[in-house]
Amino acid sequence: MTNREAHQRNLRKGRFSQPGYWYFITTGTKNKLPLFSDPATPKIVMDCLKCLNEQSRIDLIAAVVMPDHIHFAARLLNTTLPSLMHSLKSYTSNKINEQLEREGPLWEPQYYDHAIRSEDELKE
Repeated sequence: MTNREAHQRNLRKGRFSQPGYWYFITTGTKNKLPLFSDPATPKIVMDCLKCLNEQSRIDLIAAVVMPDHIHFAARLLNTTLPSLMHSLKSYTSNKINEQLEREGPLWEPQYYDHAIRSEDELKE
């Protein structure tokens, strides 16, 4: 097992996914490729998050798309973190690969999540 695989497994240890809780989530592109530098690709990510919000799977309060990663804050409603991230990554990978006429993985398999435990932390 490589150090990278061990790190990915450690990110999942103790992961707690609870509907009704607020989370700050970060995930990046495979090999830190700046795939969101193309003007059309950030819109795909934001449209997907908006759709997940409209489907009442999440309550999205903030999101930012950087050249090689995204950050967003949302409350889980009718989903779990693994299900949410699978939906987000699967949909956006297909659309962005089509848009950029590329193949292969778009996202790193792991993601970072932080449960927000107080209103002050949520405001921050």
